[in-house]
Amino acid sequence: MPSVTQPEPRQPALNLPGPSSEPPDSYWRSLYFFNGSRFVVALLLLAAIAVFGNTLSFGSMDFKLFAYVSACYVAFSSFCFLAIAWRRHFQLQLGIQVYADILFIVVLMFASGGISSGLGLLLLSGLAAAGLISRGWMTMFYAALASIAVLLEHTVQVLYFNGLTTQYVQSGLLSIGYFTTAWVAHTLAKYLVATEQLVAQREIDLANMAEVSQLVIKDMQDGVLVVDEDGLIRQYNARAEAMLGSLRQPLRRELNLRRYAPPLAQRLEEWRRNPGVGFGPMSTVALNDKVSARFVLVGHSRKVGAVIFLEDLTRVQAQVRQMKLAALGRLTANIAHEIRNPLSAISHATELLQEEPVTSDTVTRLLSIIHDNTRRLDRMVHDVLKLNRGGREHRRAFKVGAFLQIFAEQFCQIEKVPQTLIRLDLKAEPDVSFDHSHLNQVMWNLCLNALLHCRRQDASICVVVSMAGKGNIVRLDVVDDGPGVPPALRSQLFEPFFTAASNGTGLGLYIAREICEANDATLEFVETPSGAQFTIVCQGAVN
Repeated sequence: MPSVTQPEPRQPALNLPGPSSEPPDSYWRSLYFFNGSRFVVALLLLAAIAVFGNTLSFGSMDFKLFAYVSACYVAFSSFCFLAIAWRRHFQLQLGIQVYADILFIVVLMFASGGISSGLGLLLLSGLAAAGLISRGWMTMFYAALASIAVLLEHTVQVLYFNGLTTQYVQSGLLSIGYFTTAWVAHTLAKYLVATEQLVAQREIDLANMAEVSQLVIKDMQDGVLVVDEDGLIRQYNARAEAMLGSLRQPLRRELNLRRYAPPLAQRLEEWRRNPGVGFGPMSTVALNDKVSARFVLVGHSRKVGAVIFLEDLTRVQAQVRQMKLAALGRLTANIAHEIRNPLSAISHATELLQEEPVTSDTVTRLLSIIHDNTRRLDRMVHDVLKLNRGGREHRRAFKVGAFLQIFAEQFCQIEKVPQTLIRLDLKAEPDVSFDHSHLNQVMWNLCLNALLHCRRQDASICVVVSMAGKGNIVRLDVVDDGPGVPPALRSQLFEPFFTAASNGTGLGLYIAREICEANDATLEFVETPSGAQFTIVCQGAVN
């Protein structure tokens, strides 16, 4: 399994404005809305005296001072909008705004007759907002400053303007309200900071998980498609593109699975509608002879979204073959010692008995059966050992026409069949790049297989040489006039140990294909109306 490197987790950044660093945009937005509320309050106070004049209690002690301070309050709020847009010195701007709130509201209280005007309550909202924005103990300092300012204002009223000393109680209660509001705001701010830290850590964890998922999906040997409830492809990997085709559509912002892979989309709809047999979490559905699909739901409902795993069946089949070969490799040593040595003894003893005077026809027939079957077993052991050893190819360029003529003569002599049984049809005489002994073994296996099933008449086996399409590609066809291969058996032709003949080993075609692949060639069965045809496609030699 490909290794996946997990990205190093980042440390969560605490969103607390420090003296040397500016806070994030969320702080400036909060300060902007805080100043917006100040601007609205100042504008309402100015509008109130502009509309109602001195009929209200506002400015009852000094109407001109109230009007002048209200106008200055509006102007200050407007200037603060410009300062906030500058985005510099957050703590300084916040402190100046809170100090200005205390100054303007206390002066407005004085102009309106002191504590009885009720304007001191306006500082409660300002202190609460400042506490949530600053998120520190400065809130308590702001509350202390506001309390001192309110008490000083009332003291001036008592000393110079005949204010009531009993109203100190109201001033004290208002100061307690300031401290209570500041403490609640500070407590809420602590919870807010803790929540922000937790959210930041969760965001980092999710980002790390997303990066790890991307790496895992990218390096998976299976294709992966992530599809939402509308059938839109949200995520995919390179293997999915290799199996289904390119997913990069520059003219389309979103790619629909129905448009891209209709058979797969149809299977997905069936999976969503029918959660029964055949669509389990580990079951796969074949799309064609090369790709199968497995669907896994995202969330708790199949209608929300799905992850589609695409499996390359050719790779799975190759893995199965490799597992068979691995098991075969562990057995070949025992086969060589436990079977071949006793088999040689049996064969040698049979040959000695055949040299003895014949006592009856039955004995002769039984000895012949023993001898033929020992030869068959010896050939099977030979094929198995050859398969396990493999062999390194030594390619060279040679004329395929001259090679086939010599091969046909040798094959007919050794197999004791007429020379006219094999017909060579040389539509081209190219040079091929192939291991000479490997090609001889492949052709021998194919012609021997054809010999077992053909009619054994003149030209029952035909070997055709031609050029395949464009490029320097050579095609060799081995065709026989036998009954052909039943459709039910065609998918198993190249499986090791599969044979339809009673005296076959089941390794001839498998070994032939493995040798072709080692020489960068292919060997395939071609369906024909009659007989059987096996085609080798290999690279021609460059002159």
